[in-house]
Amino acid sequence: MKKNNLQWGLYIIPALLVYTVFMAFPLLDSLRLSLFTGNTPQTRSFVGFGNFVRLFTDKTISVRYWGAFKNTWVFFAIHMVVQNGLGILFAVLLTQKDMKGRHTYQTIIFIPTTFAVLITGYLWKLILNPVWSGDFFTSIGLGFLSYPYLGDTKTALVTVSLVSCWQWLGIPTMMFVAALRNISEDLLEACALEGASKWQTFRHVKLPLIKPVVGIIAVLTFVNNFNAFDIVFAMENVNGAPEYSTDLIGTLFYRYGIAGQHPVGIPDIGLGAAIATITFFLLLVVVVPTLTKTQQGGY
Repeated sequence: MKKNNLQWGLYIIPALLVYTVFMAFPLLDSLRLSLFTGNTPQTRSFVGFGNFVRLFTDKTISVRYWGAFKNTWVFFAIHMVVQNGLGILFAVLLTQKDMKGRHTYQTIIFIPTTFAVLITGYLWKLILNPVWSGDFFTSIGLGFLSYPYLGDTKTALVTVSLVSCWQWLGIPTMMFVAALRNISEDLLEACALEGASKWQTFRHVKLPLIKPVVGIIAVLTFVNNFNAFDIVFAMENVNGAPEYSTDLIGTLFYRYGIAGQHPVGIPDIGLGAAIATITFFLLLVVVVPTLTKTQQGGY
């Protein structure tokens, strides 16, 4: 037994070292930096919770933070409804016995996830640009679709969110497919013998059995969306254009902590670390109870 424990320990050590160096240490250092001001060790000084106070009390900074905070929740909600809702729908269809060409459809749904986010964002930016696509839509009688969706503050965030949903739809779909295929065929046959409809079988049998997977996908969606940056960067730049309507916590952190907020253009590492710290604790508060409940069978 001791020999087996030693072998397991040797296997774990490399992964533990990588995690410590590239995950744990940067996280702890970010927590430390949130308590300081100054961009170099020579000019850095301890301010305690001063960066957090400034984040919530400075009128210029706080309005940008709360705007990005609200947009991030909207971004997450759209993914939960559209991406994960369609994921369940497609998974149910792909697991039907009489479904023909399921492997082809699975491939089509999953292919976008293999694209680089920057390429996806750039291509959709071209497609949605009425200067490029206006004549095409008009020629096929769909001229009403020619609209500057990315230039309107009312539609820009929804448009970016839907593009992101389109790209990552394949992941929840495949996870739901795997969960549905793991349900016992005997159980489904018993439902059919009892005269249950497909909707009743899904609502009362399949859905309760895949709830742990639903919980895991919800957590992954939450974490990924609250760290989202690249899709907005590709389609609307880091300023969250137009008029900060697509600004997310990720782009806000980048502007303040790395690139420097316009018009000053000087990074504020302490303020950026404060934004990252708040996001970390928000994720911790939401993710840990959800995963605990999932493991205990609460979902």
